Amino acid sequence: MQETIQDLKTRRSCRGYKEDQISEEQLNQILEAGTYAPTGMGMQSPIMVVVQDKETIAQLSRMNAKIMGTDGDPFYGAPTVVIVLADKNRPTYLEDGSLVMGNLMNAAHAVGVDSCWIHRAKEEFESEEGKALLKKWGIKGDYVGIGHCVLGYAKDAPAPAKPRKENYIYRV
Repeated sequence: MQETIQDLKTRRSCRGYKEDQISEEQLNQILEAGTYAPTGMGMQSPIMVVVQDKETIAQLSRMNAKIMGTDGDPFYGAPTVVIVLADKNRPTYLEDGSLVMGNLMNAAHAVGVDSCWIHRAKEEFESEEGKALLKKWGIKGDYVGIGHCVLGYAKDAPAPAKPRKENYIYRV
C-alpha cells in the first residue's frame, strides 16, 4: 500500500518526450489499469483508442493545436497517445472518462512511463475531421472526447511537487 501512495504523490505531468516508444508490456499494463477505473453503476461507458502511428499522431496534434490557436505540438513529441472517449448518453460520462484518465496516468508512473493529460479531445471529435476518424477506426456510438493521455519517456526530470496549499482539506 505504501508504494501505491508514493506513486500517487510522485507522479508529475511530462511536457517533453524522447522518441523512444514505450514497451508493449508497459502499454498493456497501463491500458488494463484504465479498464479498472470506477464508472457510474459499473457501466464502463468509456473507451480508449491507442495511437502509435506517427502520421495519425501528427494529424491529431494539428487538430488539437488548431483548437488552441497555435501551431506547436500539444502532445510534446510523445510517441503514444491514448484517446479516452465516453458515451455521452451516460449521466456520468465525464466523471467515468476522467477516472480512466487518472488510472492511465497513475499506472504509467507505476511502470516507469511518463504521461500528461492533454485537453481539447471534446472539440477534436465534435469536428467533421474527428468524426471521420472515429468512423475510419470503426467506432460507433455517441462518444465525446474526454482527453488524450500522452505516454513516453521524459527528456528531462520532472520538477518537484509544489507545496500543497493551505486549507486543502476541511474536516466536518
